Amino acid sequence: MVTNLDARLAGYHSPVLSAFRIIFGLLYTMHGSQKLFGWPVAAPGPIEVGAFPLWWAGLIEFVLGILITIGLFTRIAAFVASGEMAFAYFYQHWPILKGDASAPFWPIANGGELAVMFCFAFLLIATTGAGVAAVDARRRPAARATTTAPRRGFGRFRR
Repeated sequence: MVTNLDARLAGYHSPVLSAFRIIFGLLYTMHGSQKLFGWPVAAPGPIEVGAFPLWWAGLIEFVLGILITIGLFTRIAAFVASGEMAFAYFYQHWPILKGDASAPFWPIANGGELAVMFCFAFLLIATTGAGVAAVDARRRPAARATTTAPRRGFGRFRR
């Protein structure tokens, strides 16, 4: 039964990956537009142009969010976005770096779960590709398939 379900769902891999990428790209773009333009909801407190790190984070989120949403330079944009979200988590939410040993460690308790989810969602997109509904798939024939890279491994685990 599980094999049958796997076989049925395997054909939906690329379209569902595209939907996943588009949704996460739009959400990421909205976080950037909130910081830069106060839209769709104003960011808490005014953010001055060039202010570190919020204004720069907003710029990165807005530009990379658009690239990820349309699927242009998807892998590199998602990789950079993943790093930005890792930085956001450690800079804003990790209590050890804030100098507060009494603050909660777990992301659900310190408000960092969204940064962690974005980080790993973009890491997934960076490694799996954009899916079939992307500008990258139209730009280069090699980018159409999400699994065209040869299998690689380390030492005895090489396939």
